[in-house]
Amino acid sequence: MALKDITLGQYFPGHSFIHRLDPRAKIIFTVVYIVAIFLCKALVSYGLALVVLLLLIAISRVQPKVFLKGMKPVIFIVICTALLNLFYTSGTVLWSFGILKITEEGIWKAGFMVLRILMLIACTLLLTYTTSPILLTDGLERLLRPLKKVRFPVHELSMMMSIALRFIPTLIQETDKIISAQKARGADFDSGNLMQKAKALIPILIPLFLSSFRRAEELAIAMECRCYHGDEGRTSLRQLTMHGRDWGFVVFSVLLCAAIVVLRCFGL
Repeated sequence: MALKDITLGQYFPGHSFIHRLDPRAKIIFTVVYIVAIFLCKALVSYGLALVVLLLLIAISRVQPKVFLKGMKPVIFIVICTALLNLFYTSGTVLWSFGILKITEEGIWKAGFMVLRILMLIACTLLLTYTTSPILLTDGLERLLRPLKKVRFPVHELSMMMSIALRFIPTLIQETDKIISAQKARGADFDSGNLMQKAKALIPILIPLFLSSFRRAEELAIAMECRCYHGDEGRTSLRQLTMHGRDWGFVVFSVLLCAAIVVLRCFGL
């Protein structure tokens, strides 16, 4: 997998219905949808959650191949999760070999776990693909504003998350450049055992850390030159306002979660 295929943290501008939604509505939907996914119990509830997610992806007009690229980094985790649930779930045995056994319940559980992980990732990617880091920061800060009464650093937390999302694509590009430069100098990252491969990463990690520290220092100096002092006396360029479509989207997310709870009660 090439590093350029990793799309985490990227924002794809657009004018779709999802793009125009208030970031607070999209954050609330993402949280409620994640809760709903964990409440899914059987085929019908998972199917409902999947249909809703696919519909929102289609409405966002972000190409499906972009979502597939975003899921590539977790393929190994998905495969391991599927295998563990497939071979180590008790139930009606369909095939066995030593300590390994495949049960009917294991097949269903493995399929549901894979589907759950993929939907969790796709839902998160939908939020970041259709919301700019600045709007995401403003929306998160507005939602967490009541916590300021207990002296929770809402603004600082939102700012750190925004900066982290902003620099993920930059660090990926920097890593790709360093790997290409080291390969041009004769470095070999593919051959050898696990320990040799780990040692081969040192020429990549050292320049990457130095570059990250340099970028962090430059960002800190730039923020100080612009008289940044945290949330004190700070105003927002964009004033967020919840419209009818935003409230409707929030209500839709609550109704979806309620529907899945009802389906769970009936074992569906």
